[in-house]
Amino acid sequence: MSLRRALHFVFKVGDRAKTSTFYRDVLGMKVLRHEEFEEGCKATCNGPYDGKWSKTMVGYGPEDDHFVAELTYNYGVGEYQLGNDFVGLTLQSSQAVSNAKRLGWPLTEVGEALYLAQAPGGYPFYLVDKEQPPHDPVQKVCLGVSNLQKSTHYWATLLGMTVMDKNEEKKTVLLGFADSQCKVELQDIGGTVVHGTAFGRIAFSCPREQLSNLEALMKKENQKILTPLVSLDTPGKATVEVVILADPDGHEICFVGDEAFRQLSTVDPKGSELLDKAMAEDKSDEWFAKHKKQKAAA
Repeated sequence: MSLRRALHFVFKVGDRAKTSTFYRDVLGMKVLRHEEFEEGCKATCNGPYDGKWSKTMVGYGPEDDHFVAELTYNYGVGEYQLGNDFVGLTLQSSQAVSNAKRLGWPLTEVGEALYLAQAPGGYPFYLVDKEQPPHDPVQKVCLGVSNLQKSTHYWATLLGMTVMDKNEEKKTVLLGFADSQCKVELQDIGGTVVHGTAFGRIAFSCPREQLSNLEALMKKENQKILTPLVSLDTPGKATVEVVILADPDGHEICFVGDEAFRQLSTVDPKGSELLDKAMAEDKSDEWFAKHKKQKAAA
C-alpha cells in the first residue's frame, strides 16, 4: 500500500475571515488553491448542502508531499455543531506558537512543549513547540472511536495502513501508509462517537485502478459505502474519480485516483488572492445584519 498517501482533512467553516487568519497568520500555512462552486458537490464534499459553496486548500507546501486542510464554506451557514469525532490535528512549529502568542490567539499548555489552540469553529489543534521541520510539519490527525480493536482492523486490514504505534494507557493506535506521511491516530473515547453537523472527512489517494478494487472489497466485507465510484468535475481543472467510505463509527473516508488528483491539486499562485476576493465580495454578513437576522446554524 506504499502507493497510497494521506492528502487532507475537510473542515466545515462558518467564518472565512477568522478561519483564514488562523491558518495563514497563526499556523503560517499558505493558500494553495481556492475554488468557488455554484451548487453542492456530487460527493457531498461540502456536506449535505445544495447551494453555493467554496473550497480553500491550505498547507505548508504542495499537496504532492504535504498533508493539508480543505476548508469548505457554505454561503449562508454561520456555524456548525461539534461532535466528539475529531480529537485534534498535531503539527510541529515553534513559529506557530510564537505567532499565536504575538497575535493574542488563545493557547493552553497541555504538555511539555505542547500547546492546544482552537481554530474558529472549535476544532482542536495541538502545536509542538519545536523548530518546524524541513518536511511536512503536520504529524497526525486523531479521530475518536468507540471500539479500538474493531476500528484498527478496519483501518489496517481493510484500508491497508500499517500500525506504527500502540499506547494502551492512552487507548490509542497510530497508523500510516508511510513514515514520511501524516498519520492517523485512533483514540478510544469510551462511548458512542457523535459527529455533529461539523463532521469532517479525511482523504487519501491511491492509483486509479485500485478504486474499484477498494469498493469491491468494502462490498464483500459488508462495509458502508457512502458514495460509490464517481467522477467529480472542477471547472477548468482535471476531473477526478473518488469513492467515499465510512468506518465502523461513521468517519467519512475519501479515496481519490492519484494521477488526476496530482493535476487537480497543482498549487495556484493566485490562491490567496482568489480567497481574499471571494471574502470581499461575500456580502452575506452585511445582508443578515441589515435584515436583523442571523446566518443559519447547521
